[in-house]
Amino acid sequence: MSCTNCGDGTPNGCKNNGTCSSGGCNKLEVFDWLANVALPNGQVPYDIVEVRFKNSRKSFFKNTSNLSLQAGDVVVVEGSPGLDTGVVSVVGELARIQVKKKEPRFKSSEAKRIKSIAVQDDIDKWIKARSLEKEVMHKSRTLAVNLNLQMKISDVEYQGDLSKATFYYTAEGRVDFRQLIRDLAGEFKVRIEMKQIGARQEAARLGGIGSCGRELCCSTWLTDFRSVSTSAARYQQLSLNPQKLAGQCGKLKCCLNYELDMYLDALKAFPKGDLKLRTEKGTAMHVKTDVFKKEMWYAYNDGKGSGSTLVPLKPERVREIIRLNKDGEKPFDLAAFIEKVEVAKPDYTNVVGQDELSRFDKLFKKKKKRPNKKRKGKQGHAKDNQPQNKNQEASQKQADNNNKRRNNNRRKKQGNNKPNAKKDGDKNPNNDASK
Repeated sequence: MSCTNCGDGTPNGCKNNGTCSSGGCNKLEVFDWLANVALPNGQVPYDIVEVRFKNSRKSFFKNTSNLSLQAGDVVVVEGSPGLDTGVVSVVGELARIQVKKKEPRFKSSEAKRIKSIAVQDDIDKWIKARSLEKEVMHKSRTLAVNLNLQMKISDVEYQGDLSKATFYYTAEGRVDFRQLIRDLAGEFKVRIEMKQIGARQEAARLGGIGSCGRELCCSTWLTDFRSVSTSAARYQQLSLNPQKLAGQCGKLKCCLNYELDMYLDALKAFPKGDLKLRTEKGTAMHVKTDVFKKEMWYAYNDGKGSGSTLVPLKPERVREIIRLNKDGEKPFDLAAFIEKVEVAKPDYTNVVGQDELSRFDKLFKKKKKRPNKKRKGKQGHAKDNQPQNKNQEASQKQADNNNKRRNNNRRKKQGNNKPNAKKDGDKNPNNDASK
């Protein structure tokens, strides 16, 4: 059988080879880090096995038949009454550790037994039971609404042999559901059991994604639900916004208790925040505390000081001012107690310019369009004849002027030589012959 998230039987994250029965992956998953560790000689394997059922429900059973079981095997166990089907989650010495952690008063003599490893008929009944649960839940909600019962049926779990159905519901007060049990038994022809759970247990069974982007802690690894108060948010300097502090269940988030002990230990080094600091400029009130930077922020509340400007002070300075106030002295201003922290300059220098914001501007400039080859061919000769700079233009003009002068000189010389040619013509032998 595959869970609803695996689809075609190939697991995505649980690596259970399609046999997970929780209805979703990673529901209180346990990694057996002692699986490949051999037992010492002569030690008998632990006979208690942890079996997982739908969602986060788990129980411990005794392996009286000495079956060779491994994590992921589908087994048939004793129910109440009848038989139930589940998946082995932990075996061996790790199961002993789980028993001590979860049920310290567990008695192996009173534990229910594992009947056998499930055969194909047992698995077919198990699959059929899981397929009926969604439709049964919707019909049961309709029956509860018709009876005007102030309750919410959140989940239904069928027993492996289809002889009993357990209905999990949440309600603010006490609910008389006797008539509902009669209607459910007449409608579905099975033994009915009603179990009231809290909002946190409901979120653990259904699962979901938290505001951090990960799966809910209660549905993956968290087993004990401790009370969470708003004082945990105050100690961590969080804004008391119910929309941000509440989880999927509508209650305060369980993760508010994770770092609470660290904050309580760190706040011991700070003076109390309800003490006022009196100066000549006015009385300063505590606004907030930065545990990581070890600073306490104060602001004047009477308008005589620096208005709404916050003044950061170290805890040592705050104690010094409190000591002066107890002695009847008032400092002039809180600004005199501010410790200026010099920021160390980096040891490297910006040689290549890698720290400039404009270092990528040259890379993204648009490239100039290249002229077409046709236009370039037509205009090539004209461009070659054009001077490239002013010096070339001046030299070109000077060369043109020199050519003009030479031409004029040649023309003048040719003009002077014409009459001489006529005189020489008189001496032409042709003229003599004519005579």
